[in-house]
Amino acid sequence: MQAVILAAGESSRTYPLTLTKPKPLLQVANKTIIEHNLEQIDGIVDEVFIVVGYKAEMIKDFLGKKFKKIKIRYIFQNKPLGNANALRLVKKNIKGNFVLMFGDDLYSGKDIKKLLNYKNAILAGRVKNPQCFGVLKKREDIFCEVVEKPKKFISDLVSIGCFIFSKNIFNVLDEIKLSKRNEYELTDAYNLLTKKEEVKIIEVEDYWLPMTYSWNLLEANEFILSRIKSQKDKNAKIEKGATLKEKIIIGKNTLIKSGSYIEGPVVIGNDCAIGPNCYLRSGTTIGNNCHIGQAVEIKNSIIGDNTNVAHLSYVGDSIIGENCNLGAGTITANLRHDWKNIKCMIKEELKDTGRQKLGIIMGDNCKTGIHTSFYPGVKINPGCMALPGEIIKRDLLKNNF
Repeated sequence: MQAVILAAGESSRTYPLTLTKPKPLLQVANKTIIEHNLEQIDGIVDEVFIVVGYKAEMIKDFLGKKFKKIKIRYIFQNKPLGNANALRLVKKNIKGNFVLMFGDDLYSGKDIKKLLNYKNAILAGRVKNPQCFGVLKKREDIFCEVVEKPKKFISDLVSIGCFIFSKNIFNVLDEIKLSKRNEYELTDAYNLLTKKEEVKIIEVEDYWLPMTYSWNLLEANEFILSRIKSQKDKNAKIEKGATLKEKIIIGKNTLIKSGSYIEGPVVIGNDCAIGPNCYLRSGTTIGNNCHIGQAVEIKNSIIGDNTNVAHLSYVGDSIIGENCNLGAGTITANLRHDWKNIKCMIKEELKDTGRQKLGIIMGDNCKTGIHTSFYPGVKINPGCMALPGEIIKRDLLKNNF
């Protein structure tokens, strides 16, 4: 069995994280999105074609030519002409029925396996706001058509970007036209395919974790961590006086110093120094080669590789990129006084995140001075620095000095 993963997009809705890396290489529980998905299809497929575009070399260098038992081949999309155009590029390589996945959401292998019983099928999930999606209209379990953003309720089922198709999908790809967004849309393709062949709708039973916005990484991280089992590498060291509770993963050569208090589920990478006297709360992932120091509290957050939160700081419900350094006393506010949902600027539009608690989204290679404070929902572009004592109320897109 073959699979195709579409991973060519730039994903501006996940800025600033995707300014320095492609979305499939963003990490959840210290594992990239694309690794999570390849693990789910290991044993289901033996060859994967990954369509790359934006920062393609980073994906190719990271994965190489093989992942476990799966052979990996790359197809380059020169122009961002949509997901149907990306799929069309793989036509000559496909031998028969194949699994198709979008490269930026997390899927379950248990659900993917159910697709294998059919020639053409769409994996579907239920959403709370169907008026914001193209919903799937069906007759029993047969797909009829996609209805875009219906004002009246038709269905709460949407395509989640995971399918099985026969080679006949390529025939209809040649028939579809450019959409209003000036792209070739995959929805147009399976709208047309269902008029010629039966297309099943298979509903998700295990999980689907969409990664539309940067804060969705926190939700996915929390979910993945809820399923971990405690694991301590044989070369990790825990000093006397450290307290570890619930499920915790500790990587190779990591040192947990005395006075550290860790409430799982928590994942800590390799070569880290944790403590002394810090507090890691549930839902936290610490990357590789990180230092979390004296009197630091971190809660429900993702800390990237090679990042230091050395002393006297609080990081809550936040994503901190790689190679960052938070000066002493850095504080991330994560809750409004009025308890309303926190909003973020996305493409010059203030977007409701749906979260009451959200700290900051910090890109790679950032630094804060001592006593820097951030308002909830603030984003910081890669390479930015904050001055000592600075209060950051709005997105920090460039240095102010």
